Amino acid sequence: MEMNRIVAGIAALGGGLASWSGSAYAELALNMPRGVTPVSHDIYQLHMTIFWICVVIGIGVFGVMFWSIYHHRKSRGAVAAQFHESTLIEILWTIIPMAILIAMAVPATATLVRMYDTRDAELTVKVTGYQWRWHYDYLDEGVGFFSTLSTPQAQIRNAAPKGEHYLLEVDNPLVVPVGKKVRILTTAADVIHSWWVPELGWKKDAIPGFVNETWTQIEKPGVYRGQCAELCGRDHGFMPIVVKAIPEAEFKEWLTQMKAKATPQTAQNESHPVSQPATVSGDQTL
Repeated sequence: MEMNRIVAGIAALGGGLASWSGSAYAELALNMPRGVTPVSHDIYQLHMTIFWICVVIGIGVFGVMFWSIYHHRKSRGAVAAQFHESTLIEILWTIIPMAILIAMAVPATATLVRMYDTRDAELTVKVTGYQWRWHYDYLDEGVGFFSTLSTPQAQIRNAAPKGEHYLLEVDNPLVVPVGKKVRILTTAADVIHSWWVPELGWKKDAIPGFVNETWTQIEKPGVYRGQCAELCGRDHGFMPIVVKAIPEAEFKEWLTQMKAKATPQTAQNESHPVSQPATVSGDQTL
């Protein structure tokens, strides 16, 4: 009777897990994304290479260990060998790990070099983190704007159903052209933030008074979402990032429209100049 209850319980648990996995499979991610940039592809390939090297090492080490435990067990009358040192073993367990590490370091170093090579960029965007929003400046283009969370307050306060992109939607996304190398400079105006879009394959800290540099080249049109990855204060969880990649022709048209919007504001600022803040010695703003 007790056994029947146990079997029934196991069957019920299995059915529950099966139904849960069927409904949640789309949200289950056990591996890092391949991404949509050359850098993300390189990182993914490096990750999988190291992973399989570790799998082979694990199988070898644990295979030898379990084989030794089974074949040299006490019940078979096995007697442990008694020795203090073995020059051959010491050489082998030094050379083999060293060779493995060198084999892993070569592709890792090549990937890092490519990640930091920002030469020949066709567009430069400066990303500045604020509490709790982002500001994007298209350098040499005269275009800049803030990007702020656009999720309705009703959803945040649980007064309305959550949307598809809850807390991952903004009023003004970062727009970039597909297939073009974009240099991205990250900094911050108040505290440390971190600009992270998983599909791009990297994240970069935004530090006050310091400029970090990286690049991206998105290969296909789409909308890619991320968020601040550094605890930056009370509303850290309300600081999403949205990158919209569009064909070059559409990007040029969008850039022209943004420049047209910026022109009236520039003219207004020139006709009504803003007084500069007073400073004391050491350029400290009062």
